Amino acid sequence: MNQITIVGMGPGAKHFLTIEALDLLTSHSHVWLRTDKHPVVDYLVEKGMSYHSFDHIYESSERFEETYDRIANEVIELSQEHDVVYAVPGNAFVAEKTVQLILDRAQGEVKIVHGVSFIDAIISTLQYDPVSGMAILDAFQLEEEEIISTRDLMVIQVYNQMIASKVKLRLMAYYDDEQEVTLIRGAGIPGLEVVKKIKLFELDRYPELTDHLTSLFIPHTQVQYRRLYDLENIMKRLRGENGCPWDREQTHESLANDLIEEAYEVKHAIEHEEIDNIVDELGDVLLHVVFHSEIGLEEGYFDIQEVIHAICTKMIRRHPHVFGDESANTSEEVLDRWQEIKNKEKASQSVAETMSNVSFSLPSLTRAQKVQKHAAKCGFDWESVFEALSKVDEEVLEVKEAIESGQVKAIQEEIGDLLLIIANVARLLDIDAEEALQKAIEKFIQRFAYVEGQMQLNAQKMDKSHLKEMNDYWNEAKKCQNS
Repeated sequence: MNQITIVGMGPGAKHFLTIEALDLLTSHSHVWLRTDKHPVVDYLVEKGMSYHSFDHIYESSERFEETYDRIANEVIELSQEHDVVYAVPGNAFVAEKTVQLILDRAQGEVKIVHGVSFIDAIISTLQYDPVSGMAILDAFQLEEEEIISTRDLMVIQVYNQMIASKVKLRLMAYYDDEQEVTLIRGAGIPGLEVVKKIKLFELDRYPELTDHLTSLFIPHTQVQYRRLYDLENIMKRLRGENGCPWDREQTHESLANDLIEEAYEVKHAIEHEEIDNIVDELGDVLLHVVFHSEIGLEEGYFDIQEVIHAICTKMIRRHPHVFGDESANTSEEVLDRWQEIKNKEKASQSVAETMSNVSFSLPSLTRAQKVQKHAAKCGFDWESVFEALSKVDEEVLEVKEAIESGQVKAIQEEIGDLLLIIANVARLLDIDAEEALQKAIEKFIQRFAYVEGQMQLNAQKMDKSHLKEMNDYWNEAKKCQNS
C-alpha cells in the first residue's frame, strides 16, 4: 500500500490553512476531499488545487455510518495504486469518523497534517476559554449522550432545521425553555460568520442558520436537575462523621424490609395512576439502592459503579436478540430465552432447581404462581381450571379434618395446601393472586369503615355484644359496593 496523507483544511477561512496543508493540497496530483462543500475549496482551486470529492457517496448512502464506511474503504483502495492525499474540514482528529476508520484499517503508513479545528475558531469567536470545562457533543448522537447542565456545552453539526428541532427537544429536558444559547455559523469565516444569541425554544426557527458549519453553545447553569452523582454525595454526607445518627446506624439487614415496602409503594402508585407519586416512590427505591451501595463501599465489598456495571452486563447478556446475533419475535420467545440464560447462569440442572431459585423474598402467593408456571412448562398442570377448582373442595375437607384432629402442624400444612391450590386456580385464570388478595383486603377495609361509621353514628359500641348490628351494616356496605 502507498502512503495516505490526511490533511486538515481548517474551519473555512484561508488564514486558518497551515503552510504544509496549502503546499500539499496545491501540488499533489491525487487529492480527494471528503466534501467540497467547504468555504476554503474555491481559494485552494485558485491556488492550483485539482481534486476529486466523495460527495457522490453522501447522495447515494442512506445513513451517515454507511457513508463514512464507504469513504474510508475507497481511500484505502485508492492507496493500493498510488499515494493519496485525503483532505477533511477542520482538524483530522475532531469529529472525523472517516479518519478513525482509515487509521484502524490501513495496513501501511498514514501521515497526518495538522489543521485548525472549527472548535478553535468557535472559541476564538466567542472569546471563550474552555479550560474550565466544556463538553462537546455531536447533534447526531445527542440522544445517546449524558447531558450535564452544570458544565458548558457545545453541540456540533447542527446540519438542518429537523436536527435543530431534535436538539432543542433533547436539551429542553435539562434546561429552561428560556435559557439563552448561542448559535454560531461559519466561525472565523469572513462574510459567513454569524453569532446569534437566542432562547432555547427558538432554536429551530432559524433554518437559514443551520448547516454543516453550525454549532450551538450553551453556558452552564445552576443545578436544575439533580443527578445520581448528587444523590451519592448526599448519602456520603448522611453517613459521614457529622451526618445523621439514624442513617449512620443502618445496615443491609436493617434496611431490607424497608426496600420491599418502598417497592410496594411504587406498585400502589402505578395501580392508582398517581404520576407524581410514582416519581416520588421510585426516588425512594433509588435511595435504597444508593444507601446499600454506600454501605457496601464502606465495608469494602462493592460500590454503586459495580451495581450499575452488573445490571448493564446482565441486561446485555440476557438480550442476545438485541445485542447479539439471535432473534426473538414474540414476548414468549424472549421470556423462554431469558429463563434459559438465567438457568445457565445459576447452573440449574433441573426444573426443581429452577423452582428453588425463585426468590424467597417474594410474597408467598406470587412465589407460588411463579413455581407453578415452571411446572406447567413441562406439562405438569391441570387440564382445566374446573379440575383445579375441584381440588379446592378437596383441600377444604382436609383442612376441616386437620382442625378436628387438633394437630397444629397438620392444620398449618393443610391451610398451606389450600392457599397453594387457590393460587394455582388464579394462575389458570391469568389472575395475579397477590393483587387479587390486596384488592380483597382494600374492599374489606372499606366495608369495615362503613360499619364503624354507622356504629358511631348510632352511638353503638364496637364489641361482640353488637355483632348482629355490625353484620347488618356489613351487608349494607356490601350492597352499596355491588350496586
